[in-house]
Amino acid sequence: MNRKQFLQKVGIGSALLPALSSFTPGNISTDLSVNEQYILDANKREVDRLLEVYSKPIANLRRSLGFDLANLAAGYTEPKSAYFQSATVLTPMEAIVNFLISEQKPDGTLDFGNLSSPPDTAFIIDPLCAAARILRESGGQESLRQKLKAFITKAADQLAIGGVHTPNHRWVVSSALAKVNALFPHKKYMTRINQWLAEKVFADQDGVYLERSITYAEVVNRSLIFLADYAQKTELLKNVEKNLNWLFHMMEPNGDMVTVQSRRQDAFHHRNVTEFYIHYRYMAIKTGNPLYASMLGFIEKMPDFEEIQGRNLLYYIRENPFLAKEPRKDSLPTKYERLYEGINLLRKRNEKESLTLFAGTDWPTIVASGRSSNPSLLMYRKGDAILKYLRISTSFFSIGYIRGKGIKKTATGYQTQFSFEAPYYQPLPEKYLKADGDYELSPSTDGRFWNKMDFQNRPQSNVQRLNADINYEEKSGKHLLNIRINAQQGVKVVIEMCFDENGKFIHSGEIESGSGENYFLKEGYVIYKSGNDEIKIGPGVQQHKSVQNLEGEMYSTHFGSLKTNGKYLYITGICPFEYTLEIS
Repeated sequence: MNRKQFLQKVGIGSALLPALSSFTPGNISTDLSVNEQYILDANKREVDRLLEVYSKPIANLRRSLGFDLANLAAGYTEPKSAYFQSATVLTPMEAIVNFLISEQKPDGTLDFGNLSSPPDTAFIIDPLCAAARILRESGGQESLRQKLKAFITKAADQLAIGGVHTPNHRWVVSSALAKVNALFPHKKYMTRINQWLAEKVFADQDGVYLERSITYAEVVNRSLIFLADYAQKTELLKNVEKNLNWLFHMMEPNGDMVTVQSRRQDAFHHRNVTEFYIHYRYMAIKTGNPLYASMLGFIEKMPDFEEIQGRNLLYYIRENPFLAKEPRKDSLPTKYERLYEGINLLRKRNEKESLTLFAGTDWPTIVASGRSSNPSLLMYRKGDAILKYLRISTSFFSIGYIRGKGIKKTATGYQTQFSFEAPYYQPLPEKYLKADGDYELSPSTDGRFWNKMDFQNRPQSNVQRLNADINYEEKSGKHLLNIRINAQQGVKVVIEMCFDENGKFIHSGEIESGSGENYFLKEGYVIYKSGNDEIKIGPGVQQHKSVQNLEGEMYSTHFGSLKTNGKYLYITGICPFEYTLEIS
């Protein structure tokens, strides 16, 4: 069966990218969940929307222009489309290409926040190449295609020599060049790809990439798939497989993704598994892995599926008919326990109940992109009832939240520990004295602050110490968190729990209201309820009410806060502090 016959069989007109000759079907059947009519209808709805958007002049440069062009091209060239060869679609396509050309710098780059940015330009090359391939294979529109070719090749010439900022940029640039080379071959494109790939794509033993980010896992996986498909770098798909396995365990029962481990901006953001649909689809077809196929069925039922993926399916398949195959979809596993040692993160799930324990902060703690600094220790869900995070803070020298230093498996569960020393400083030895008193600006030896006091050369005394030992276990259907904190008597401890704002606390006789949505659990147990689901928390302890500036001096100096929207419940104590929290 040739490519055209195959596409006719699954219902989509002639498509454009040759399927991989190495493809082995595995356990694949035509169990159509996302079917032909849905794909056509979703594209029509998207083209309808785009015709309204582009009825006005384009005001701003944005990455979505590339995807808009690809979707318009798919509708324009698909024989079964309501917009097949429609002049009304050709007009906005011309407008997009002309606008991009007008915005292109002399060196071929675009300004996307970062000025004259090769990697940011590379991000838009992917859908533009898809549009170029779709239009080329359908024939006609020579003027539009030549303009698009001129824009793409001018950009690619800069990508072949330009630099990057972050780890994933190397693979984004390389994959863009691979797609360009497949359309408009030039040896300089492959030369640059090989230069970047010589640095190797790092992933730990569990398949987690350098940035530990959900956002950039999507970027890296997509880039590696393109490199495998367009540059024959098929060995890179092993990285994609391992990362997709990890992503499955990072998925909450409702499709939300755990981001606490990230070294990038999404450490405090919401992400959803819907973003990974095409990765799972490609790898399900490529490998026959039933887990990947079942992920497709799960994602297709997500409420945002069409907005994020469905509207693009026609262009995906017209660019690459390999994606038209429908794997058989079964139910996903809903019970597991997995410790990811490389990022010090535990994931547990039992049906609609899930738990995350995290102690993988990068040390020393620095708040910056590229560093893991999220202080959330535990997250827990039971259906719609969501404990967004549990954090522990102390008043010990304003260091703020405790961040565990790794997770160890124990006989009964898991353990994380934390220790901190805060010294006082003696006079400088005579050999370091300066006549003008202008000493080196340097950080204190405990990293809490900077000053011109030459801390490194000062003797220390009166050293104060804090030690925390936190043990987690599940016992008799309850999740137990035993917290032991030893410091000078009188140091205050706060266990801060942030629950989703859509629920409410009941049995409120045991809690005391603070300001806004802040509550203290004084004694006994409280139930947090959302919809038909409940989380029981306790027992309560209230030894003080000081719950301000829990982030510590690192944040308060800059008037920053890590507090998010939600309903807050506090348990408070005084050192030496030992307490066991029960969650069920």
